[in-house]
Amino acid sequence: MHLLIPFAAPSSEAGRQALASLALPNLGTLLGRLAEVQRDLGDELSLSTPHERALAQALGWRGGDGGLPWAARQARADGIEPGGQAWGLLTPAHWHLGTDQVSLLDPAELRLDDASSRALFDALRGLVTSDGLALHYGAALRWYVAHESLAGLATASLDRVVGRNVDAWLGSDPAARHMRRLQSEVQMLLHGHPLNEAREAAGLLPVNSFWLSGCGVAQPEASPEPQVDERLRAPALADDGAAWAQAWQQLDAGVLAQALAQAERGQALRLTLCGERGWAAFAMTHAGWWPRLRRRWSAPAWRSILESL
Repeated sequence: MHLLIPFAAPSSEAGRQALASLALPNLGTLLGRLAEVQRDLGDELSLSTPHERALAQALGWRGGDGGLPWAARQARADGIEPGGQAWGLLTPAHWHLGTDQVSLLDPAELRLDDASSRALFDALRGLVTSDGLALHYGAALRWYVAHESLAGLATASLDRVVGRNVDAWLGSDPAARHMRRLQSEVQMLLHGHPLNEAREAAGLLPVNSFWLSGCGVAQPEASPEPQVDERLRAPALADDGAAWAQAWQQLDAGVLAQALAQAERGQALRLTLCGERGWAAFAMTHAGWWPRLRRRWSAPAWRSILESL
């Protein structure tokens, strides 16, 4: 079992306050049974999130920051064979114009159904394909483009951009500038689109742009892949400290209690905790009884481990 937990550590003030009063007894006991075996620390400005880097390593992928082929992988999961083409994930989005910046809202807030998504997809198909990009529909919040120029294009993860100023994450290389021009054209096309007008009349957010991410050519994957538990993602992106703490407590009482039982039976286990800056992996080792016992009593407190990520 390899359990990977994204957004395990907070970076915001609300998250730090929630962490200070959080009780996670099973996590604490489990970390006393395991040894830290790997750590990857960066910063919160990397294009790829720590959980993406950790998962990519577990899958045996190669790729630089922002250059991991998540779009090709997800396209295959959506029944689209990526072949040897370079793919990118186009996520329908709402860019919110504030007083001093444009921020990207969590696409889940769009409540975009399949019929509406397909209508918008069809509306911009001609514009996108006229630029030489192949466009494919995967799901309401997953559209795909394929083009050779995407093979080396580093892009920021959607999880990096949600709730933040988009300008800081758009990139400046020639391929990125091309996509910025396409974004501007798509924004003009969607402005005042009848479907968006109907959405606003119904109290829904308009779809006024997209976010491109996960570009690259599909790579072979090692198996088995980790079990990724994403229940902390939504409250972390919403900066909802109370909901994030509640989700952690559910994790602790559920899957981490199961992992602890597995560890106590001596079964193989790996736990990867991911924050905003980095990730740390913990695993069973074959040390003798005395090192294992000493580790139980001298292991770093789980809270300090999370704070370090």
